[in-house]
Amino acid sequence: MFEKHNDPNIKRDTSFNSLRADCENCFGLCCVALPFAASADFAIDKDGGTPCKNLQSDFRCGIHKNLRQQGFKGCTVFECFGAGQKVSQVTFEGVNWKESPETAKKMFDVFPIMQQLHEMLSYLTEALTLKATRPIHRELRRALDEMERLSQLSPDLLIELDVPSHRAYINDLLLKTSELVWIESNRQRKGSQKSKRINHRSANLMGANLKGADLRGANLRGAYLIAANLRGADMRAADLIGADLRDADLRGADLTESIFLTQVQINSAKGDARTKLPHSLSRPAHWSALETKMN
Repeated sequence: MFEKHNDPNIKRDTSFNSLRADCENCFGLCCVALPFAASADFAIDKDGGTPCKNLQSDFRCGIHKNLRQQGFKGCTVFECFGAGQKVSQVTFEGVNWKESPETAKKMFDVFPIMQQLHEMLSYLTEALTLKATRPIHRELRRALDEMERLSQLSPDLLIELDVPSHRAYINDLLLKTSELVWIESNRQRKGSQKSKRINHRSANLMGANLKGADLRGANLRGAYLIAANLRGADMRAADLIGADLRDADLRGADLTESIFLTQVQINSAKGDARTKLPHSLSRPAHWSALETKMN
């Protein structure tokens, strides 16, 4: 599906840092472009394309330090994968929607498309860091280059993109990645520890008691783990792409070497100082308060 591109005009920057939100270089796009529905995650209703009442003139959030306390927990678990700064500084070349209101609608339409492209870039970048994926490194690099090329298209061409077809191809590569990681993980186990892969793909595990469960290398893609008890669970090398971890109890759980786990997923869960995370992710600040409350 993808062709190799050697266009010198394509600037490739797919480090993990470039695939994380940099709000200082964004025009508050997630606070404007996206709609909110009043719920436990958002204190108000807000239409897409309408600035949030907390967005300041400098594109900063006026209640950033108190979002959870003010009823905007949803904002603290949102991740644009660096799409905000890409649209603001690259696609629209630093011209914001306030200065040029005629570009506003197009900018807001492009943002969610770019978010999807950057999400795929993030997963592909991670896949390339894994030793287990060496057999498909060439395919992964080619796909990464193509995703980066697409992310640098003009606004009009971005809006016309058939994103689902690209996602389908990338998903095939990520499935191959997942299987290779599982094979490597199982190979490293000793004798009787080798086992058949646990498959909970898209499973409804809301509120499930999985305390201390051996979920090493498990397929948890898209699993509903909302409020699940995963205390002390061994989730090393598990595939967590798209898993819903909202309010899941990860205290003492081991998620090292798990794949396709994002900061958003971790931010939405509950954990403590004993929770082991992949080195690329940070322990959420609100975990400390939760740890004190839950203990």
